[in-house]
Amino acid sequence: MGRLKCSFSVAESIGSVVLWIILTIVTLGLALIVFPYYLNRAVLNKTELLDGSGRTIGRLNCTFNIGHSIGHVILWVLLIIVTLGLASFLYAYRVIRVVLNETRVEYY
Repeated sequence: MGRLKCSFSVAESIGSVVLWIILTIVTLGLALIVFPYYLNRAVLNKTELLDGSGRTIGRLNCTFNIGHSIGHVILWVLLIIVTLGLASFLYAYRVIRVVLNETRVEYY
């Protein structure tokens, strides 16, 4: 049976955090709406598939683009505002579903 191996490093994490902090400041917090999508995408794109013996046989490729889901993002922002933040608990799960649906396995 195969398994997954993620090579998302601490250095990449720090770089990503710095970038998102800058984007959050520049956009007055609006970047945080799409942050969960791109966080999950970055991790998925650094994930490889291993076979039973531990050899790499493929990788995950997430092709999520905010252009594909702008309507989805706007709808959830409105729901979060109307529910005073309570919809954000559901939003977290929905983000994962959307990102996984945009992910494909690329075999070597």
